[in-house]
Amino acid sequence: MNKNKLSSPSTLILGIGNLLMGDEGIGVHVANALQNEELPDHVFVLDGGTGGFHLLEVIENHKLVIMIDATLDSNPPGTIRLIKPKFATDFPQAMSTHDIGLKDLVCALQLLDKMPEIHLFVVSIASIQQQGMTLTKEIEKIVPTVIQRVRELMEFKMV
Repeated sequence: MNKNKLSSPSTLILGIGNLLMGDEGIGVHVANALQNEELPDHVFVLDGGTGGFHLLEVIENHKLVIMIDATLDSNPPGTIRLIKPKFATDFPQAMSTHDIGLKDLVCALQLLDKMPEIHLFVVSIASIQQQGMTLTKEIEKIVPTVIQRVRELMEFKMV
C-alpha cells in the first residue's frame, strides 16, 4: 500500500478522534490497526486526529472516503452504525469533541464542489470525559468488528 500517495483518486480510510481521550479516539485506533494490514494499492489510511480544515485537501483528492469516529448518543456503548452523510446536517448531533470541525469540513467540500462519496462508521461511546490513550474493554473488543465492516464496505465499493 502506498501510504504517501495523497493526490490520486482513490479510497481514503480516515480515523477521527482524540487519542488522548480514551474511547473518543476509536477512529484513530482503527486507522492505526488498518495501517498495519495489507490493503489494496488504491487505499490510503490516515489518522485524521480531531479533524478540521487541515484534512480538506486530503479528502477532496479521493473519490471514496470511509470515516470512523466516536459519537455520544442514546445507543449502548459499542454500537456501530454506518451513515452516509451528504450534508453537514447528516452527521449525528453529538459528534464528540470535533463535531463542528467535521461539519464545517463537509460544508467547505460542498461549497468547493469537491464532495467525495463519504461513508461514516460511528461507534457509540459512554463519555468523552475519559482520559488516557487506551480504550475501555467494551470499546476495544469491537475494534475487529469495525475493521471488518470497513473492509466489507471497501470491497463492496470496488465491485
